[in-house]
Amino acid sequence: MSTGTQQLCFIGDSFVAGIGDETALGWTGRLIARQAAAGNPVTAYNLGIRGNTSAQIAGRFDDEIGLRRSPARPTRVVISMGVNDTTYVDGEPRVPLVESCANLERMLDAMAGDPLLVVGPPAVSEDAQNERIRELSARFRELCRERGVPYVEVFHVLELHPVWRKQVLEGDGAHPRSEGYQALYELVAPTWDRWMGLSPRGGKELTQEVPVVDLQTTRREPGAHILAVSGQ
Repeated sequence: MSTGTQQLCFIGDSFVAGIGDETALGWTGRLIARQAAAGNPVTAYNLGIRGNTSAQIAGRFDDEIGLRRSPARPTRVVISMGVNDTTYVDGEPRVPLVESCANLERMLDAMAGDPLLVVGPPAVSEDAQNERIRELSARFRELCRERGVPYVEVFHVLELHPVWRKQVLEGDGAHPRSEGYQALYELVAPTWDRWMGLSPRGGKELTQEVPVVDLQTTRREPGAHILAVSGQ
């Protein structure tokens, strides 16, 4: 936990928790370090639980956020979830698409009027699951647009990002190592800066060189996505 005049809750699944990152920063820790580097530290809580679906996150949302609210400082919330919903168990998704959207709507409504940011679900190693994640991310983006909530789409870039793909395939089929989380962090950072009111120079020292992906020319290698993914 870090200290500051604002407090921030990151709630979601294992990608929020930063599973697989040997530096233990993940993308959320890098954002908090970015705040500190810009001279605007915050009190931050990481509420990511590995394996959680949107239903489980929605079920604990009010209690988790309510317990951490403080009259001394405003509370901002970042939600990121969805990959576990798209994992198949006994031939069915853990959470159907309609229910995933309803769960996000519940959380958006609970935070109506409060600062809220939603980060979309990233890509994994399996093609069929990625198609479900792609559709879920699009639906999440639309729900956020309707409510005027900022949404960071990360799926389309990470699905083709060479570092993210390589590290996910080398790992458990879902989670990258530090460089992969750096790539995710860099996708979120511009929207984060606007949301937090940071100048563009904030957190410069964290930036590393990440290969740029040409979405027009990059293609997936046939048969490259071979791992079944669960428990994100």
